[in-house]
Amino acid sequence: MDELTDVIVIKNGERVENTFSETEYARRVGALRVYMADADIDAALFTSYHNINYYADFLYCQFGRRFGLVVDHAGVTSISANIDGGQPWRRTVGDNLIYTDWQRDNYFLAIKKLIKDGSRVGIEHDHMPIQTLEKLKAALPGCTFVDIAPSCMRMRMIKSAEEIAVIKHGAQVADIGGWACVEAAAVGVPEHEVALHATGAMVREIAKRFPHSELMDTWTWFQSGINTDGAHNPVTSRRIERGDILSLNCFPMIAGYYTALERTLFAEEVSDAHLKLWEVNVKVHRRGLELIRPGARCCDIARELNEIYHEHDLLRYRTFGYGHSFGVLCHYYGREAGLELREDIETVLELNMVVSMEPMIMLPNGLPGAGGYREHDILVLGKSGTENITKFPFGPEHNVIRK
Repeated sequence: MDELTDVIVIKNGERVENTFSETEYARRVGALRVYMADADIDAALFTSYHNINYYADFLYCQFGRRFGLVVDHAGVTSISANIDGGQPWRRTVGDNLIYTDWQRDNYFLAIKKLIKDGSRVGIEHDHMPIQTLEKLKAALPGCTFVDIAPSCMRMRMIKSAEEIAVIKHGAQVADIGGWACVEAAAVGVPEHEVALHATGAMVREIAKRFPHSELMDTWTWFQSGINTDGAHNPVTSRRIERGDILSLNCFPMIAGYYTALERTLFAEEVSDAHLKLWEVNVKVHRRGLELIRPGARCCDIARELNEIYHEHDLLRYRTFGYGHSFGVLCHYYGREAGLELREDIETVLELNMVVSMEPMIMLPNGLPGAGGYREHDILVLGKSGTENITKFPFGPEHNVIRK
Protein backbone atom coordinates (compact mmCIF):
# COMPACT_ATOMS: atom_id res chain seq x y z
CA MET A 1 0.00 0.00 0.00
CA ASP A 2 1.26 3.47 -0.88
CA GLU A 3 2.30 5.70 2.01
CA LEU A 4 -0.39 8.22 2.97
CA THR A 5 1.11 11.68 3.48
CA ASP A 6 -0.27 14.19 5.97
CA VAL A 7 0.81 17.39 4.21
CA ILE A 8 1.44 17.76 0.47
CA VAL A 9 1.91 20.33 -2.29
CA ILE A 10 0.03 20.16 -5.60
CA LYS A 11 1.28 22.50 -8.32
CA ASN A 12 -1.19 21.56 -11.01
CA GLY A 13 -1.37 23.65 -14.17
CA GLU A 14 -0.32 27.27 -14.44
CA ARG A 15 -0.85 30.20 -12.09
CA VAL A 16 -3.88 32.29 -13.00
CA GLU A 17 -4.00 36.02 -13.63
CA ASN A 18 -4.88 37.49 -10.26
CA THR A 19 -7.59 40.03 -9.60
CA PHE A 20 -5.18 42.80 -8.64
CA SER A 21 -1.58 43.63 -9.49
CA GLU A 22 1.48 42.27 -7.68
CA THR A 23 2.03 45.81 -6.41
CA GLU A 24 -1.43 45.87 -4.84
CA TYR A 25 -0.95 42.61 -2.98
CA ALA A 26 2.50 43.71 -1.87
CA ARG A 27 0.94 46.92 -0.51
CA ARG A 28 -1.62 44.98 1.51
CA VAL A 29 0.87 42.50 2.95
CA GLY A 30 3.37 45.31 3.55
CA ALA A 31 0.86 47.28 5.61
CA LEU A 32 0.02 44.13 7.56
CA ARG A 33 3.69 43.46 8.32
CA VAL A 34 4.21 47.01 9.55
CA TYR A 35 1.32 46.49 11.96
CA MET A 36 2.69 43.08 12.99
CA ALA A 37 6.12 44.56 13.69
CA ASP A 38 4.61 47.35 15.80
CA ALA A 39 2.54 44.79 17.76
CA ASP A 40 5.47 42.35 18.11
CA ILE A 41 3.62 39.65 16.15
CA ASP A 42 5.70 36.94 14.48
CA ALA A 43 3.00 35.40 12.30
CA ALA A 44 -0.64 35.93 11.43
CA LEU A 45 -3.02 33.00 10.94
CA PHE A 46 -6.12 34.07 9.01
CA THR A 47 -9.12 31.77 8.88
CA SER A 48 -11.87 33.99 7.44
CA TYR A 49 -13.03 34.13 3.84
CA HIS A 50 -12.51 37.87 3.64
CA ASN A 51 -8.97 38.17 4.97
CA ILE A 52 -7.66 35.14 3.10
CA ASN A 53 -9.13 36.56 -0.08
CA TYR A 54 -7.91 40.08 0.70
CA TYR A 55 -4.29 39.10 1.21
CA ALA A 56 -3.98 36.14 -1.18
CA ASP A 57 -6.79 36.30 -3.80
CA PHE A 58 -8.00 32.85 -2.75
CA LEU A 59 -11.69 32.42 -1.90
CA TYR A 60 -12.17 28.99 -0.39
CA CYS A 61 -15.17 26.66 -0.39
CA GLN A 62 -15.47 25.50 3.22
CA PHE A 63 -17.78 22.48 2.97
CA GLY A 64 -17.01 21.45 6.54
CA ARG A 65 -13.21 21.78 6.32
CA ARG A 66 -10.78 24.31 7.77
CA PHE A 67 -8.74 26.72 5.67
CA GLY A 68 -6.10 29.24 6.56
CA LEU A 69 -3.49 31.73 5.47
CA VAL A 70 -0.21 32.21 7.30
CA VAL A 71 1.58 35.53 6.83
CA ASP A 72 4.92 36.02 8.56
CA HIS A 73 7.74 38.44 7.88
CA ALA A 74 9.11 36.25 5.09
CA GLY A 75 6.22 34.57 3.28
CA VAL A 76 2.53 34.15 2.54
CA THR A 77 1.09 30.61 2.42
CA SER A 78 -2.50 29.43 2.11
CA ILE A 79 -3.59 26.20 3.76
CA SER A 80 -6.19 24.18 1.88
CA ALA A 81 -7.83 20.75 1.84
CA ASN A 82 -6.77 17.98 -0.53
CA ILE A 83 -10.27 17.82 -2.00
CA ASP A 84 -9.62 21.15 -3.80
CA GLY A 85 -6.59 19.85 -5.69
CA GLY A 86 -4.38 22.46 -7.32
CA GLN A 87 -6.98 25.26 -7.50
CA PRO A 88 -5.82 26.99 -4.28
CA TRP A 89 -2.20 26.94 -5.51
CA ARG A 90 -3.22 28.38 -8.89
CA ARG A 91 -5.07 31.26 -7.25
CA THR A 92 -3.01 32.04 -4.15
CA VAL A 93 -0.71 35.05 -4.28
CA GLY A 94 2.08 33.25 -2.44
CA ASP A 95 2.58 29.59 -1.62
CA ASN A 96 0.09 26.86 -0.83
CA LEU A 97 0.21 23.89 1.53
CA ILE A 98 -2.37 21.10 1.44
CA TYR A 99 -3.45 18.88 4.31
CA THR A 100 -4.95 15.48 3.57
CA ASP A 101 -7.92 13.64 5.06
CA TRP A 102 -6.01 10.45 5.88
CA GLN A 103 -5.71 11.50 9.51
CA ARG A 104 -7.97 13.72 11.60
CA ASP A 105 -6.68 17.25 12.29
CA ASN A 106 -3.93 17.24 9.68
CA TYR A 107 -4.88 20.91 9.29
CA PHE A 108 -2.97 21.63 12.48
CA LEU A 109 0.06 19.70 11.22
CA ALA A 110 0.13 22.10 8.26
CA ILE A 111 0.03 25.06 10.65
CA LYS A 112 2.91 23.58 12.67
CA LYS A 113 5.02 23.47 9.51
CA LEU A 114 4.46 27.19 8.95
CA ILE A 115 4.46 28.66 12.47
CA LYS A 116 7.26 28.08 14.93
CA ASP A 117 6.15 27.10 18.43
CA GLY A 118 6.87 29.88 20.90
CA SER A 119 5.80 32.58 18.44
CA ARG A 120 3.42 35.45 19.08
CA VAL A 121 0.57 34.72 16.65
CA GLY A 122 -2.22 36.95 15.43
CA ILE A 123 -5.59 35.27 14.92
CA GLU A 124 -9.15 36.40 14.18
CA HIS A 125 -11.18 36.05 17.35
CA ASP A 126 -14.38 36.70 15.43
CA HIS A 127 -13.65 33.74 13.13
CA MET A 128 -12.06 31.23 15.49
CA PRO A 129 -14.48 28.69 17.03
CA ILE A 130 -13.59 27.56 20.54
CA GLN A 131 -12.92 24.00 19.37
CA THR A 132 -10.48 25.21 16.71
CA LEU A 133 -8.76 27.54 19.16
CA GLU A 134 -8.31 24.74 21.69
CA LYS A 135 -6.77 22.46 19.07
CA LEU A 136 -4.54 25.29 17.87
CA LYS A 137 -3.26 25.86 21.39
CA ALA A 138 -2.59 22.14 21.78
CA ALA A 139 -0.65 22.07 18.51
CA LEU A 140 1.42 25.14 19.45
CA PRO A 141 1.52 25.09 23.26
CA GLY A 142 4.33 27.64 23.49
CA CYS A 143 2.62 30.29 21.36
CA THR A 144 0.82 33.40 22.51
CA PHE A 145 -2.32 34.26 20.55
CA VAL A 146 -3.63 37.81 20.07
CA ASP A 147 -6.65 39.17 18.22
CA ILE A 148 -5.84 41.02 15.00
CA ALA A 149 -9.32 41.07 13.44
CA PRO A 150 -10.26 44.67 14.42
CA SER A 151 -6.95 46.10 13.18
CA CYS A 152 -7.19 44.24 9.87
CA MET A 153 -10.76 45.45 9.46
CA ARG A 154 -9.61 49.05 9.84
CA MET A 155 -6.94 48.52 7.17
CA ARG A 156 -9.53 47.09 4.77
CA MET A 157 -11.83 50.10 5.27
CA ILE A 158 -9.58 52.35 3.16
CA LYS A 159 -9.74 51.19 -0.47
CA SER A 160 -6.95 51.37 -3.02
CA ALA A 161 -7.43 52.72 -6.53
CA GLU A 162 -7.48 49.16 -7.87
CA GLU A 163 -10.16 48.11 -5.38
CA ILE A 164 -12.30 51.11 -6.24
CA ALA A 165 -12.01 50.26 -9.95
CA VAL A 166 -13.36 46.75 -9.30
CA ILE A 167 -16.16 48.11 -7.09
CA LYS A 168 -17.17 50.52 -9.87
CA HIS A 169 -17.36 47.63 -12.32
CA GLY A 170 -19.56 45.83 -9.80
CA ALA A 171 -21.93 48.78 -9.52
CA GLN A 172 -22.24 48.91 -13.31
CA VAL A 173 -22.97 45.18 -13.44
CA ALA A 174 -25.61 45.62 -10.72
CA ASP A 175 -27.32 48.28 -12.85
CA ILE A 176 -27.41 45.79 -15.74
CA GLY A 177 -29.04 43.29 -13.40
CA GLY A 178 -31.58 45.91 -12.37
CA TRP A 179 -32.65 46.56 -15.94
CA ALA A 180 -32.92 42.80 -16.49
CA CYS A 181 -35.27 42.62 -13.49
CA VAL A 182 -37.48 45.31 -14.96
CA GLU A 183 -37.43 43.54 -18.32
CA ALA A 184 -38.64 40.27 -16.77
CA ALA A 185 -41.04 41.58 -14.12
CA ALA A 186 -44.75 41.63 -14.93
CA VAL A 187 -48.05 40.67 -13.36
CA GLY A 188 -48.27 36.89 -13.18
CA VAL A 189 -44.51 36.27 -13.37
CA PRO A 190 -42.98 34.35 -10.41
CA GLU A 191 -40.26 35.98 -8.35
CA HIS A 192 -37.74 33.26 -9.20
CA GLU A 193 -38.09 33.83 -12.95
CA VAL A 194 -37.29 37.52 -12.52
CA ALA A 195 -34.31 36.68 -10.32
CA LEU A 196 -32.93 34.06 -12.71
CA HIS A 197 -33.07 36.50 -15.61
CA ALA A 198 -31.20 39.19 -13.68
CA THR A 199 -28.57 36.83 -12.30
CA GLY A 200 -27.86 35.40 -15.74
CA ALA A 201 -27.38 38.89 -17.17
CA MET A 202 -24.92 39.81 -14.40
CA VAL A 203 -22.88 36.60 -14.59
CA ARG A 204 -22.47 36.99 -18.35
CA GLU A 205 -21.34 40.59 -17.91
CA ILE A 206 -18.79 39.66 -15.22
CA ALA A 207 -17.43 36.90 -17.47
CA LYS A 208 -16.97 39.46 -20.24
CA ARG A 209 -15.28 42.07 -18.05
CA PHE A 210 -13.18 39.69 -15.94
CA PRO A 211 -12.35 36.67 -18.13
CA HIS A 212 -9.76 35.33 -15.65
CA SER A 213 -12.02 35.42 -12.60
CA GLU A 214 -13.97 32.63 -10.97
CA LEU A 215 -17.71 33.06 -11.53
CA MET A 216 -19.38 32.41 -8.20
CA ASP A 217 -21.95 33.75 -5.77
CA THR A 218 -23.63 36.41 -7.92
CA TRP A 219 -27.31 36.39 -7.00
CA THR A 220 -30.62 38.27 -7.09
CA TRP A 221 -33.35 38.63 -4.50
CA PHE A 222 -36.56 39.78 -6.16
CA GLN A 223 -39.35 40.06 -3.60
CA SER A 224 -43.03 40.89 -4.01
CA GLY A 225 -45.90 41.73 -1.69
CA ILE A 226 -45.43 40.44 1.85
CA ASN A 227 -42.03 39.04 0.91
CA THR A 228 -40.64 42.59 0.81
CA ASP A 229 -40.80 42.86 4.60
CA GLY A 230 -37.22 41.59 5.10
CA ALA A 231 -34.16 42.92 3.35
CA HIS A 232 -32.65 39.43 3.10
CA ASN A 233 -35.73 37.38 2.30
CA PRO A 234 -35.00 34.64 -0.25
CA VAL A 235 -36.68 34.33 -3.62
CA THR A 236 -39.93 32.35 -3.76
CA SER A 237 -42.30 31.16 -6.48
CA ARG A 238 -44.92 33.78 -5.55
CA ARG A 239 -46.38 35.43 -8.64
CA ILE A 240 -46.49 39.20 -8.99
CA GLU A 241 -49.95 40.72 -8.55
CA ARG A 242 -51.26 44.05 -9.78
CA GLY A 243 -50.49 46.81 -7.26
CA ASP A 244 -47.76 44.77 -5.55
CA ILE A 245 -44.86 46.50 -3.88
CA LEU A 246 -41.64 44.97 -5.24
CA SER A 247 -38.03 44.88 -4.04
CA LEU A 248 -35.28 44.62 -6.62
CA ASN A 249 -31.96 43.41 -5.16
CA CYS A 250 -29.07 42.65 -7.51
CA PHE A 251 -25.76 41.45 -6.08
CA PRO A 252 -22.83 40.90 -8.44
CA MET A 253 -19.74 39.16 -7.02
CA ILE A 254 -16.37 39.87 -8.62
CA ALA A 255 -13.47 37.97 -7.02
CA GLY A 256 -15.05 38.19 -3.57
CA TYR A 257 -16.05 41.85 -3.99
CA TYR A 258 -19.79 42.21 -3.59
CA THR A 259 -21.75 45.20 -4.83
CA ALA A 260 -25.46 45.90 -4.64
CA LEU A 261 -28.40 47.62 -6.28
CA GLU A 262 -31.66 47.76 -4.32
CA ARG A 263 -34.83 49.52 -5.41
CA THR A 264 -38.50 49.80 -4.51
CA LEU A 265 -40.85 49.24 -7.44
CA PHE A 266 -44.58 48.70 -7.96
CA ALA A 267 -46.45 46.51 -10.41
CA GLU A 268 -48.72 48.52 -12.72
CA GLU A 269 -50.06 50.93 -10.07
CA VAL A 270 -49.28 52.36 -6.62
CA SER A 271 -51.91 53.25 -4.02
CA ASP A 272 -51.99 56.67 -2.36
CA ALA A 273 -50.92 55.14 0.98
CA HIS A 274 -47.99 53.34 -0.61
CA LEU A 275 -46.98 56.42 -2.57
CA LYS A 276 -46.84 58.58 0.54
CA LEU A 277 -44.55 56.13 2.34
CA TRP A 278 -42.38 55.63 -0.73
CA GLU A 279 -41.87 59.37 -1.10
CA VAL A 280 -40.79 59.69 2.54
CA ASN A 281 -38.24 56.93 2.13
CA VAL A 282 -36.94 58.57 -1.04
CA LYS A 283 -36.63 61.84 0.88
CA VAL A 284 -34.50 60.11 3.50
CA HIS A 285 -32.43 58.49 0.77
CA ARG A 286 -31.73 61.79 -1.00
CA ARG A 287 -30.70 63.48 2.24
CA GLY A 288 -28.49 60.55 3.12
CA LEU A 289 -26.69 60.83 -0.20
CA GLU A 290 -25.96 64.48 0.63
CA LEU A 291 -24.61 63.67 4.09
CA ILE A 292 -21.99 61.13 3.02
CA ARG A 293 -18.86 63.27 2.91
CA PRO A 294 -15.30 63.08 4.32
CA GLY A 295 -15.33 64.28 7.93
CA ALA A 296 -18.89 63.16 8.68
CA ARG A 297 -19.39 60.70 11.54
CA CYS A 298 -21.44 57.58 10.89
CA CYS A 299 -23.54 58.13 14.03
CA ASP A 300 -24.34 61.75 13.13
CA ILE A 301 -25.62 60.72 9.69
CA ALA A 302 -27.89 58.13 11.29
CA ARG A 303 -29.27 60.54 13.85
CA GLU A 304 -30.10 63.24 11.29
CA LEU A 305 -31.91 60.76 9.07
CA ASN A 306 -33.81 59.48 12.08
CA GLU A 307 -35.29 62.96 12.44
CA ILE A 308 -36.90 62.80 9.00
CA TYR A 309 -38.59 59.51 9.82
CA HIS A 310 -39.61 60.93 13.20
CA GLU A 311 -41.27 63.93 11.54
CA HIS A 312 -43.49 61.54 9.59
CA ASP A 313 -44.12 59.20 12.54
CA LEU A 314 -42.24 56.40 10.78
CA LEU A 315 -39.12 55.96 12.91
CA ARG A 316 -40.63 52.90 14.60
CA TYR A 317 -40.75 51.18 11.20
CA ARG A 318 -37.05 51.58 10.41
CA THR A 319 -35.47 48.13 10.22
CA PHE A 320 -31.63 48.51 10.17
CA GLY A 321 -28.77 50.99 9.81
CA TYR A 322 -28.49 53.40 6.93
CA GLY A 323 -25.55 51.85 5.10
CA HIS A 324 -22.24 50.04 5.29
CA SER A 325 -18.85 49.76 3.64
CA PHE A 326 -18.03 47.78 0.51
CA GLY A 327 -15.01 45.67 -0.34
CA VAL A 328 -14.27 42.01 0.40
CA LEU A 329 -17.84 41.28 1.40
CA CYS A 330 -20.67 38.86 0.75
CA HIS A 331 -23.84 37.56 2.38
CA TYR A 332 -21.83 34.95 4.28
CA TYR A 333 -18.61 36.78 5.08
CA GLY A 334 -16.95 40.15 5.47
CA ARG A 335 -18.76 43.09 7.05
CA GLU A 336 -16.54 45.94 8.16
CA ALA A 337 -18.59 46.56 11.28
CA GLY A 338 -16.63 49.69 12.15
CA LEU A 339 -17.95 51.44 9.05
CA GLU A 340 -21.71 51.18 9.31
CA LEU A 341 -24.08 54.14 9.37
CA ARG A 342 -25.56 53.44 12.80
CA GLU A 343 -26.15 55.45 15.94
CA ASP A 344 -23.47 53.51 17.85
CA ILE A 345 -20.65 53.88 15.28
CA GLU A 346 -18.47 56.97 15.71
CA THR A 347 -16.13 56.31 12.78
CA VAL A 348 -15.30 59.43 10.76
CA LEU A 349 -15.65 59.04 6.99
CA GLU A 350 -12.36 59.41 5.11
CA LEU A 351 -11.12 59.62 1.54
CA ASN A 352 -11.12 56.28 -0.32
CA MET A 353 -13.85 54.77 1.79
CA VAL A 354 -16.76 53.21 -0.10
CA VAL A 355 -20.15 53.16 1.62
CA SER A 356 -23.80 52.66 0.79
CA MET A 357 -26.87 54.70 1.57
CA GLU A 358 -29.81 52.35 2.05
CA PRO A 359 -32.72 53.51 4.20
CA MET A 360 -35.53 51.03 4.76
CA ILE A 361 -38.89 51.09 6.50
CA MET A 362 -41.32 48.19 6.80
CA LEU A 363 -45.00 48.40 7.63
CA PRO A 364 -46.61 45.04 8.46
CA ASN A 365 -49.75 43.66 6.84
CA GLY A 366 -52.94 45.33 7.99
CA LEU A 367 -51.53 48.85 7.89
CA PRO A 368 -52.11 51.25 4.98
CA GLY A 369 -49.19 51.01 2.59
CA ALA A 370 -47.94 47.72 4.02
CA GLY A 371 -44.61 46.41 2.73
CA GLY A 372 -40.89 47.05 2.76
CA TYR A 373 -39.42 50.16 1.13
CA ARG A 374 -35.70 50.28 0.38
CA GLU A 375 -33.34 52.22 -1.89
CA HIS A 376 -29.60 51.58 -2.14
CA ASP A 377 -26.75 53.51 -3.79
CA ILE A 378 -22.97 53.09 -3.48
CA LEU A 379 -20.75 56.13 -2.93
CA VAL A 380 -16.98 56.54 -3.27
CA LEU A 381 -15.35 59.25 -1.17
CA GLY A 382 -12.69 60.64 -3.51
CA LYS A 383 -10.42 63.66 -3.68
CA SER A 384 -12.61 65.33 -6.27
CA GLY A 385 -15.78 64.76 -4.25
CA THR A 386 -18.21 62.02 -3.31
CA GLU A 387 -19.17 59.99 -6.37
CA ASN A 388 -22.40 58.04 -6.59
CA ILE A 389 -21.49 55.03 -8.75
CA THR A 390 -25.06 53.65 -8.85
CA LYS A 391 -26.87 54.91 -11.93
CA PHE A 392 -30.18 53.01 -11.85
CA PRO A 393 -32.98 55.54 -11.17
CA PHE A 394 -35.09 55.51 -8.02
CA GLY A 395 -38.45 56.85 -6.95
CA PRO A 396 -42.09 56.86 -8.09
CA GLU A 397 -41.43 58.72 -11.35
CA HIS A 398 -39.21 55.87 -12.57
CA ASN A 399 -40.13 52.59 -10.93
CA VAL A 400 -43.80 51.85 -11.43
CA ILE A 401 -43.60 48.98 -13.93
CA ARG A 402 -46.38 49.15 -16.49
CA LYS A 403 -46.63 46.53 -19.24
